[in-house]
Amino acid sequence: MPEVKWGTTTVGVACKDGVVFATDTRVVQGETFIAHKTGKKVHKVDDYAAMTMAGGVADAQALLDVLRYQARIFWLERGTRIPIRSLSNIASLVLFGNRLAPMAVQALIGGLDHDGPGLYQIDPFGGITRESLISTGSGSPVALGFLEANIHKDMSSKDVIPLAAKAVLTAMNRDTATGNDFDVVVIDSAGYRELSPDEKGIIAKKTATV
Repeated sequence: MPEVKWGTTTVGVACKDGVVFATDTRVVQGETFIAHKTGKKVHKVDDYAAMTMAGGVADAQALLDVLRYQARIFWLERGTRIPIRSLSNIASLVLFGNRLAPMAVQALIGGLDHDGPGLYQIDPFGGITRESLISTGSGSPVALGFLEANIHKDMSSKDVIPLAAKAVLTAMNRDTATGNDFDVVVIDSAGYRELSPDEKGIIAKKTATV
């Protein structure tokens, strides 16, 4: 079987008041073929949780469906939102259970619960780590370097939004599999919110690089 390669850049940052996700929108197959220019890579799990996708789209969508189902069942049975750590543990168990035929997914799961903001990275074999800032995908070395140089402890989501977006924009300039556009999602006390095209346009203009 020929090796199949994917590319993307996803970013997650845990702030003092919530979690910010940013991703590019280019979907690639192999090293050079652009399959789609407006792929959505960060998805709502419930009103206070989200998951990013890096890797195989079908595998990531299957995992997302499981998490949405479990979050809904938790709410119906207990009348409260599922903790972000519990969502991450479920994703870890699903991926570990398929370790003999690994799902091509490297996911970021984050949001807000009674313990505050939470952000977790899960690898294709089910390994799980809690992070304060993280990036996945082919452009992640560039994005992570930018984040580590610019993100500081106890920053608010308002301060982090343009920096998370610029991390993805910086990766676009260095990674051919990252590109076209970017999406930003904020999860805070008001719940899950995606930035509008106008808001993204303002950020892109302010963070434009030479």
